[in-house]
Amino acid sequence: MPRRGENIYKRKDGRWEGRMAKPGGGYRYVYGKSYKEVREKKKHYLESPLAHAPKTNGAISGAADLFGHWLESDVLGRVKPSTYESYYWCIRKYVIPFFRDTATDRITEFYVEQFAKSIYANDVLTPAYKKKILSVFKVALGEILKDSDHLRPILKNIGLPHIDNPAVQVFSVQEQRRIETEVLKMNDKRALGVFLCFYTGIRLGELCALKWENIDFEAKTVSIVKTVSRTKNFAENGNKTILITGTPKSQNSTRKIPIPDFLLSLTCKLKNAAKAESNYILSGSDTSIDPRTYQRLFKRILVSAGVKDRKFHAIRHTFATRALEAGVDIKTLSEILGHSSVIITLKVYAHSLMEQKIAAINKLNNLYIIAHPG
Repeated sequence: MPRRGENIYKRKDGRWEGRMAKPGGGYRYVYGKSYKEVREKKKHYLESPLAHAPKTNGAISGAADLFGHWLESDVLGRVKPSTYESYYWCIRKYVIPFFRDTATDRITEFYVEQFAKSIYANDVLTPAYKKKILSVFKVALGEILKDSDHLRPILKNIGLPHIDNPAVQVFSVQEQRRIETEVLKMNDKRALGVFLCFYTGIRLGELCALKWENIDFEAKTVSIVKTVSRTKNFAENGNKTILITGTPKSQNSTRKIPIPDFLLSLTCKLKNAAKAESNYILSGSDTSIDPRTYQRLFKRILVSAGVKDRKFHAIRHTFATRALEAGVDIKTLSEILGHSSVIITLKVYAHSLMEQKIAAINKLNNLYIIAHPG
């Protein structure tokens, strides 16, 4: 139930509304289907350093300013810091300069089409980043022009480039064994986090955010409830980047994952050295380890193991590939990975799935040989 002073109310239309004072004056509002949802949105905004980012002064005088206002007022604090950083660079580096150069005071079909063409024609950008820029552009347009009758025809002029999903990087079974052997030889207990990722498929940020209270040794599960990321610091003072601990990538990313018995045994060795349940597993303290620091540790492990350099995320892809090879169904795998939908899992691991299909069809060859010997 709402508490006095929270400024959270239930509206006549059934939705819940939360109100927050903005640093520059006035109020910011968040909405949700429940009191709990609005309370979490308020908490996320108030705790985020983005809430204290500098604001644009002066009146909105052109199309470029509309995008700047959307970025600094409408979307600020409403999305995760990592998402906001992505929006920030797309809008600041590409959208605003284009519309400022055109000196137009309106967002029209013509200029939207011209912007899309300029992105397509940019040979420096990868197809994936072109798609990202145009996707963010569409999100901004949809909100800026939400009350306009011209929104639908304008959005039709933005086609997103088709991108073939490249084959994911995976460690071979032999490479995985060499990495695991190297980890067990190391005196650095933080390296055992590599095992956690190889056998649960969790992301690097999720690993860095794990606390001992997230592991249930009786139920043999690990709960993924937080993630750590390093993002640009949009506050006026302080470091250029900051570490932020927040909720996982999507709603489905908050999940429980079973832990194999051997991994539970390895984890217990770390647990015995822990001072408190609230301590982070990797750092052993009440402060999380920086994902970049752990990436550097992983690079050293690869060098020592004599394994070709790959991104840390290759461990997650390796887990998924081994799971498919072991016969884990795609829906179960999708839930373990915390994907927002099974479709994402199917797209990312299409190559591995095809190999599984080939293996299954080859079994039919054996049946034919048995039925028709000689």
